[in-house]
Amino acid sequence: MRCPFCGNDDSNVLDTRDAVEGIHRRRRCRNCQKIFKTFERVEIGHTPLVIKRDGHREPFDRDKLIRNIRKAADKRPLPVGDIERLVDDIEQDLIQGGRSEVPSKSIGDMAMDRLLKLDRIAYVRFASVYLNLADLDDLLQVVERIRHEDAAAGDTHPGT
Repeated sequence: MRCPFCGNDDSNVLDTRDAVEGIHRRRRCRNCQKIFKTFERVEIGHTPLVIKRDGHREPFDRDKLIRNIRKAADKRPLPVGDIERLVDDIEQDLIQGGRSEVPSKSIGDMAMDRLLKLDRIAYVRFASVYLNLADLDDLLQVVERIRHEDAAAGDTHPGT
């Protein structure tokens, strides 16, 4: 692992800790003796390229999806790691799908489906940006659709 301080490629692992989303390691550079942390995640396969609305293609950016979902879930009482697991599930579906390209709409739809089950307020916040809602009437339609689905399913906790 390259030292972020001096650029040397040789380091010792001082400590390793498993985390839900990967492995955290503390390392000491053998050249400058400074300590730095790394994070490792297992990559099972390659994610497809994302076809954006304007037609250009870019690599799937897991961190961008996490940031956008975190914005929607800001100040919501979500357990630590839920957003990362949600994005892990989406990433796994993309890898297992075996496609070389996927429309950004498909990824947004996957995020919406999972957010609806996780937190309805975060879902509405995400939907307001993702669906490009123009006004309050559009937002109310999203909320009413959730209420209708809750009523049809007999859900007794529509506020979560």
